[in-house]
Amino acid sequence: MEESPLWQDWVEEVPDVLSEIRTDPSFRTRLRLGYSHFADAEEESGFHVGVEDVVLGRSHFTISGDYQANFEGDRELYGANLRYYIFSLGSYVNLAPVVGYRSVQVDEFHTDGLDLGLRLLLALSRTGAADLALTHTWVSPGEYDEVGVTTLAVGYALTRQLRLSTDLQRQGSPEGEEARLGVGLEWMF
Repeated sequence: MEESPLWQDWVEEVPDVLSEIRTDPSFRTRLRLGYSHFADAEEESGFHVGVEDVVLGRSHFTISGDYQANFEGDRELYGANLRYYIFSLGSYVNLAPVVGYRSVQVDEFHTDGLDLGLRLLLALSRTGAADLALTHTWVSPGEYDEVGVTTLAVGYALTRQLRLSTDLQRQGSPEGEEARLGVGLEWMF
C-alpha cells in the first residue's frame, strides 16, 4: 500500500473527486502517425499524421490538427480546429462544436476555408485506454465547392502511452464521394 499513488493521495489529503471529474479530461492528448488506404477506383495508399485534443489550460477548449496525403501526391487534406467540449471533461460522453480551417485537394478539385461541425466522443475509459469518436464537418459551408467530411475513429491502448487507432473517413464534394481507411499508432501524453 505504501507504493500505491492512489493511497498516497488519500493519506495526504482527501481529493475532490467531483472537481477532478469536471476538469480532468477522460481523453488524453495524442500524437498520431499511420497508414492510409484510399478506397476508390485507383486503390491508392498514403499516410496521415496529426495531434489530437491539446487541452488549453484547464478549459473545455482543445486544439487539433492533421495532415493526410497519398504517395502519388494528388490527394491532400489538412487543417486545424478548435473544439469546445460542452459537458464536464471527465464525462464518458461528450459533444463538441468544431470550428477551424481545412484544405481539401483530390486530383484537380481543390477547396479550402472555414471548417464547421460537431464531434461526439464516447470515452470508454477515463485513462484514454479506449474511445470512439464521430465527427462531421463542412469545409466552405454554403459555397459551391462545399465538402462534407465524416470521420469515425476508434482507439485502443496497447500500453500506458501507446494506442492502436483506426479511422474511417468519408468526404462528399461536387466531384463525388471519397473514402479513406486509416490504421496507425498514437502516442498519449
